[in-house]
Amino acid sequence: MFAANETIAVIDFETTGISPGQGARATEIAAVLVCGGQVIDRYASLMNSGAWVSPFIEQLTGISNRMLRSAPGPEQVMREVLQFTRGRPLVAHNAAFDRVFWQAESRHAGLEAEAAMPFACTLLLSRRLYPQAPNHRLGTLAALHHLPNNGRAHRALADAETTAQLLLRIQHDVGHRFGAELAHAPVDHALLMGLQRAPTQQLWRCAARHGRAHAGMAERP
Repeated sequence: MFAANETIAVIDFETTGISPGQGARATEIAAVLVCGGQVIDRYASLMNSGAWVSPFIEQLTGISNRMLRSAPGPEQVMREVLQFTRGRPLVAHNAAFDRVFWQAESRHAGLEAEAAMPFACTLLLSRRLYPQAPNHRLGTLAALHHLPNNGRAHRALADAETTAQLLLRIQHDVGHRFGAELAHAPVDHALLMGLQRAPTQQLWRCAARHGRAHAGMAERP
């Protein structure tokens, strides 16, 4: 079910706003490594880009301007997190948000070329797999699946840990739901990328294609 030789990096940002295009910057980043059905390592750091944190964002995240004064700069933090993730495939909840900050902060640090990895999205996957959920916010899905409480929401490490647990639940459920179509192929990042783009009624077909492709690779001399 789980790809034993694949390590996935789960990413979460806290930021001063919703878009780098509007001047928002990251204030905190976390990365949680998942392999073989379990969390194997973690990285987290505040990030002082010089951007101002509004009272609303401080109340939401608990991250204040005072906390950021002694935090390392974005160049150091992005260099560290890119080394920590080492070009591994990425996952985030609402990945469209985290992906633009991942790219923008890497660009600010002069490391854009090292950050070009695809993101799978647990929000898109949950919409396809769990239509019964009242909504697909991370906290709602954590409650729905009785995931571990990892601390305060809207802090990067806590949210990355919860997303990692949601990812493991998704991989488990995909393996059981589409086991016949997968035919022993692992529920890896490539399959997740395919499933998140597939219409709900075509998920089985996507899984079957993945199973056939894996079987073909296994038969090669």
